[in-house]
Amino acid sequence: MKAIVTVIGKDTVGIIAEVCSLLAARGVNVLDISQTVLQEYFTMIMLVDVSGCTCPFVDLAEELKQHGTGRGLSIRIQREDIFNAMHRI
Repeated sequence: MKAIVTVIGKDTVGIIAEVCSLLAARGVNVLDISQTVLQEYFTMIMLVDVSGCTCPFVDLAEELKQHGTGRGLSIRIQREDIFNAMHRI
């Protein structure tokens, strides 16, 4: 199953490394990544494969959210099919 991870917040050193490390530790593979910095704001969208995830999806979502809260970031994950349904015209 594929999912979309979004990260938004003030730019600081190590955001990509921390998010990717957290995902890798849970068996999640990063398939594609797009990130940019707009002035001091960091934004990133990742397409990930969660089929090898070692924990329930809901637990992964909560862990990402909590990690983001601790860093002053908004980190969210959604299943790809739900993400696509929400953004369909």
